[in-house]
Amino acid sequence: MAGITGSSLAVATAAHEGPPEAVGAARPGRRRAARRGDGRIASLFLAPALVGFALFYLYPTIRGVYFSFTDYDLLSPPHSVGAANYRYLWRDPLFWNALRVTLQYVVINIVSQTVLALGLAWLMFRLTRSVLVRVLFLVPWLVPNVAVGLLWLWLLDANLGFVNHLITDLGGSSQGFFTTPSLAMPTIAVINTWQYTGYTALLFYAGMLQIPGTLFESARLDGAGEVRTFTRITLPLLRPIMALVLVVSLIGSFQIFDTVSIDPAQGGPVNATRVIYYYIYQLAFTQFRMGYASAVAVTLVLILGVLTFLQLRLLRASRSDLA
Repeated sequence: MAGITGSSLAVATAAHEGPPEAVGAARPGRRRAARRGDGRIASLFLAPALVGFALFYLYPTIRGVYFSFTDYDLLSPPHSVGAANYRYLWRDPLFWNALRVTLQYVVINIVSQTVLALGLAWLMFRLTRSVLVRVLFLVPWLVPNVAVGLLWLWLLDANLGFVNHLITDLGGSSQGFFTTPSLAMPTIAVINTWQYTGYTALLFYAGMLQIPGTLFESARLDGAGEVRTFTRITLPLLRPIMALVLVVSLIGSFQIFDTVSIDPAQGGPVNATRVIYYYIYQLAFTQFRMGYASAVAVTLVLILGVLTFLQLRLLRASRSDLA
């Protein structure tokens, strides 16, 4: 009687709970519902950023591409000219000069900034980790670009500048840093290197802090010096940070505008500092050739896209040796 009662109770319990398949099938359904709920919450938080992106980036980009195929002067409605702007761009000597000048600035700025930032980051990492030092490195980066440009414009003035007074006191001759074609663009590159090197150094420093200390201890036990440790351990493991810095520096260097715009030469002398961003500004808001300016801007976006893709592929930015 007890066995029969126990069997009946087990059967009744199983019938009440339902088949195991039904119970197991209900759990994925609950998980899917939870994921849908998380997706709605995430969409709610992302909505302001997506709206801002659509209004201030996506829509202007689409309008810019449209204007690049038109003859638009801001005063009359645009009318289509097909690919005429791009054909003219291919034969425009000012465009190619602006691209050449910009590339010169990019090379000087990125090379000098990266080398100096790596050196400063390594010194901070090995010698001091003071918060005060890091704050001082950020000060030039926090100053607006126009203020930095004006500051160095006064310091490097050929007649009244402190730097030229120092050169003449040391027995040299006064230099027209902004008026000599061969010195104008390197001078602007050095100014921006001074402003952004501290910020870049902090990025490298943050990457160095992620490297396990056991690797440096092992290298020290093996008798490796500072140079060998830096080249064999630190640099390879900084590759993702290096890729980030180079991509950001490349895009930022192509966008140089403020320092050139406050220069009294206004892109001179003899177009020596007429970078491509300043050329686009002159076309659009000085000559009112908005259609052609849009074509130059779209071409610049394509150039930056190709260069960024090549950098990320060559540096293998998506993979880290720490993984």
